[in-house]
Amino acid sequence: MDRLKDKVAIITGGGSGIGAATSVLFARNGAKVMITGNKEEEIKRVAGQIEQTYGAGAVGYAVHDISKEADWKTVAEKTLSRFGKIDILVNNAGMSGNLFIPLQERTQEEFALVLAVNLTGTFLGIKTVVPHLKRGGSIVNTSSIAGITGNAGGFAYTASKGGQRLLTKGAAIELAEGGIRVNSVHPGYVDTPMVRDLKEAQAFKEESIASTPMKRGAAPEEIAQGILFLASDEASFVTGAELIMDGGFTAY
Repeated sequence: MDRLKDKVAIITGGGSGIGAATSVLFARNGAKVMITGNKEEEIKRVAGQIEQTYGAGAVGYAVHDISKEADWKTVAEKTLSRFGKIDILVNNAGMSGNLFIPLQERTQEEFALVLAVNLTGTFLGIKTVVPHLKRGGSIVNTSSIAGITGNAGGFAYTASKGGQRLLTKGAAIELAEGGIRVNSVHPGYVDTPMVRDLKEAQAFKEESIASTPMKRGAAPEEIAQGILFLASDEASFVTGAELIMDGGFTAY
């Protein structure tokens, strides 16, 4: 299991869900991981699990508000100080906002917050980390099928994920000559704390699964496998791509 041997990865939102699963999977495949998130107890827990299995030298962690450029600079500096380089960036952290209220009831503040985290946070991550990436570097952005299809109710989330999708493509084109790849992953329904914390979580789950041809949701570990592929040298000719992992939801 050495698909990322000697690689160093920053993984945002690494304290739970897809981010935690990706952090563990990367470590299992030989990477050193810097786990970031806004809840220290969660990222410390995941870092502790990795340390117990793969040693203290395999992991670091940092509390991180991805919407703040100063925080990004601190994370990059901390990663370089601990591991000496950066090879991979996984922009995974995000927020849903309220998915179940009409457009006319939205506030500008809520809309701006979701975009600041999901879209601006991705931009800041790329901007901060790219100067430290060498040829062969890889960036993977965790988007959503909501960035591909319309989603009544989740206007801010859909807008942010659609923007993230095209930000990925623009960055892929710009960075290709330098040998840096940029791709996005688009999960369908995944059983994560962000989804379980929704007020309408059960109804949302039932509706999502009913609309999915495979009639189930994904485990975070399944999405992590897609991120691993895009981050690895196995995807050396893949850039600007959208890896849709949705059980067939968008095939209709």
